[in-house]
Amino acid sequence: MSSESAASLHPLAPHHLPSFISDGTGGDPMMTNVAIFVAVMVFIITTFFLHLHSLPEKLAHKVGANQLQMVGVLALIALFTHNNLYWVAALLLALVQIPDYETPLQRIADALDRLKAAPQPLAEPVAEAPAAEIEAPAPTPTKDAEA
Repeated sequence: MSSESAASLHPLAPHHLPSFISDGTGGDPMMTNVAIFVAVMVFIITTFFLHLHSLPEKLAHKVGANQLQMVGVLALIALFTHNNLYWVAALLLALVQIPDYETPLQRIADALDRLKAAPQPLAEPVAEAPAAEIEAPAPTPTKDAEA
């Protein structure tokens, strides 16, 4: 406390009062300190909360664009509704990479379309040879026979 406030103390009051007790001037240092502390803590907690809610989106940047959009929507819904289930779903979706089934199936479909569009050669009927005319293959010489 200041020396001015010490002079204005009641004569029956103790001469040394703690600093958090307000004096007759109306200033309250404890309230001022607590107000500053609360304002700083609200800012820090809000920053941490928003950083935590953006965690699934940061993790999802490594995967495909469709999955990133789904994670972003789930994280945004979780932020506005305060429903943690959406945030957990977004986090799990960001951590698990969904296999790409669409690309191979699309390539198969494109290949079939190209085959269907290509002109088909006319197949000539093949005359089968009678079984008697088919000759047996000649025996192959072995290494012992060559020497």
